[in-house]
Amino acid sequence: MGTKRRPATEAEARALASAVRLRILRLCLDQALTNKEIAGRLDANPATTLHHVRKLVQTGFLAAEPSRPGPRGSTEIPYRATGKSWEMDVRESGVTGGSAAMLDAFLEEARLVDLEEANLTRLGLRLTEDEHAELRRRLQELFDEFRERRPEPGGQAYSLFLAIHRDASRDA
Repeated sequence: MGTKRRPATEAEARALASAVRLRILRLCLDQALTNKEIAGRLDANPATTLHHVRKLVQTGFLAAEPSRPGPRGSTEIPYRATGKSWEMDVRESGVTGGSAAMLDAFLEEARLVDLEEANLTRLGLRLTEDEHAELRRRLQELFDEFRERRPEPGGQAYSLFLAIHRDASRDA
């Protein structure tokens, strides 16, 4: 069970190996935002943001929605995340930096909230290879289940970050 992920192309993996791009995808997850709105939320230069937006559009992670009138007669293009990244496995792409980008994006987003209100948990385990595989499978099934749910109107936005890693300090 679980989402069947396809291998990412090199271009797709490179697009996801950026904390800024991962944050853009999160911002555009359930609402379409213009480049100016994205730049404002990231406190970034709009020209730099546009570079990242174009890379995400080019690789299919963001989709442009119909243009709309902007201020002083301009035209704005809102972008929405396609959800494609959830169906992607970047591990065999040969591109490095994806995990670091994910961790950096998480840390940047976590700095925006009061961590005393966050629900943080750490757990040390000692698992066989089969138990490790079972844990990963069951967690992935839970992630997939919640990913498939349709957002309820008025629901609060939450983010979930999970890292399973070797505990090198305990096996030294």
